[in-house]
Amino acid sequence: MASILYTSLIGSWVLVPSSLKRGHLDLIDRLVLDESPIYQPLVPFDGPVSDGSDVSVDDLIIKELPRKDDSFRFESISDYYHKYRNLELTPNDVAEKVIEALRDTEKQDPQLRAIVQWDEKEIRRMATESTKRFESRPAQPLSVLDGIPVCVKEEYSCEPYIFRVGTCYRSKKCMEDATLVTKFRKAGAVIIGISNMHELGMGTTGNNVSRYHNTPRNPYNVNHYTGGSSSGPAAAVAAGLCAVSIGTDGGGSVRIPATLCGLVGLKATFGRLSCAGCAPLAFTVVHPGPLCSNVRDAAIMYGMLAGPDPKDLNTKWQPPITLEDFEKTSLTGTKMGIYSTYFEDASSEVVDICRKAVQFLTEQGAKLVDIEIAELEEIRLAHLVTLLSEFRTGLKQDFAEHTRELSSENALILATASQFSSNAYVTANKQRARSIHYLQNHVFDKVDVIITPATGVTAPEIHPKDLKYGVSKTSQTLDLMRFVTIGNLTGIPCLVVPVGYDSQGLPVGLQIMGRWWEEHVILRIGNILERFTEGNHRKPQVYYGYLQ
Repeated sequence: MASILYTSLIGSWVLVPSSLKRGHLDLIDRLVLDESPIYQPLVPFDGPVSDGSDVSVDDLIIKELPRKDDSFRFESISDYYHKYRNLELTPNDVAEKVIEALRDTEKQDPQLRAIVQWDEKEIRRMATESTKRFESRPAQPLSVLDGIPVCVKEEYSCEPYIFRVGTCYRSKKCMEDATLVTKFRKAGAVIIGISNMHELGMGTTGNNVSRYHNTPRNPYNVNHYTGGSSSGPAAAVAAGLCAVSIGTDGGGSVRIPATLCGLVGLKATFGRLSCAGCAPLAFTVVHPGPLCSNVRDAAIMYGMLAGPDPKDLNTKWQPPITLEDFEKTSLTGTKMGIYSTYFEDASSEVVDICRKAVQFLTEQGAKLVDIEIAELEEIRLAHLVTLLSEFRTGLKQDFAEHTRELSSENALILATASQFSSNAYVTANKQRARSIHYLQNHVFDKVDVIITPATGVTAPEIHPKDLKYGVSKTSQTLDLMRFVTIGNLTGIPCLVVPVGYDSQGLPVGLQIMGRWWEEHVILRIGNILERFTEGNHRKPQVYYGYLQ
């Protein structure tokens, strides 16, 4: 009934205007900007266009794995690669362990709820096909990802599952795969199932009160949120249910859960990865992206998933994909921009840990450069108006026909978005044009990357009433989204890397943002940054390992 309230006279006269003012979203109509709007952050480049076969990821496999010791280490693509090729383990062996683990997650109290749709027959079928390829003479794996367990956010179409997008009312069975799912299949990966998500992708916590979903738990502390909206993909990788996953990022929805669950999350340049077959929710700010346990795996995933797709015209005019200099061990000559006021707008623990990570990068040769990022509040407003307006348009039918079944949080969000004028949307995209121009001419002319904390706080606690009624806290949302919106509005590539833990043992992440199309730069820096925490990773409370 709370959902219906927002469409009533009281809702439209009192609750929705109050929501607008709490988020200061009513201020967008007061901006007077002369720029012509940019409705998609597709930034031109000089040079040849990618043909989709630009880079091989085989060389990223670690030739010699680290010696076993007592320190915890997530299982990586390289670990699976060597186990399978040395015939120490088969994909069939792993599949049985996956099924056992998935069953176990459903017996736990509370349930992990990372994977919400899975099929034993499908898992075994893919694993058997992969095992045959490894056992043939000579072995004929399809790629370095062959036989490796992966999962897919419920926002992607993936046969034979239901395209629910985190809701309780969508029941359409997927009839074809999204482009990125097809790439997984062609690579031989074993898709262990469909992962949970914040309902319709409209939230930062991962809270979901749908009867099909429930709220996933953070493997580092099951009484805390995973972050959203790619909550299930993050929980699945952090709990060791799979090696890698794919999510979507419209307002930090890959980077926030990756950070809160102690993972690496990549949001590539807008137009790098195909959105074909992904729910069309916020079409000019959403970026597909991988969630992984380490930067090397993120680079492998980027190399395999990026590239032009005829089904998504935004991907057509991209430069060749490269992982140039990924193995470099020095940052000499790299200029890192830090806007101190912005950097320090986080909890004291987050700031302290991130400062130490930055100091480590300077010890590897990087030079710090003081910068300013103009109009941060205007960027935040422009991003939210764009995001929510596109959500409202894409979910017009949902809002009209399923208001009663929506969470109260999302009913309020869509009711609020209904109040945005066409002027507000155009003004927001004028701000996008200003921000892109500013980054090009006043930031990235001085530095190679921008460094910030990944989130303003660590994983928030789950309160019992949240599980029944949902959660909507403006201050909490602002804390989680503080450093992510500029990446979605302007389309620049962003990488988050875990750099430590707070006093509660909850993960902290650092964000690296680069120039358009320069994913290789942020991945190279991230690969070096991982040495900062080498040997000091903490094992999550909930963790399944298949390779021991």
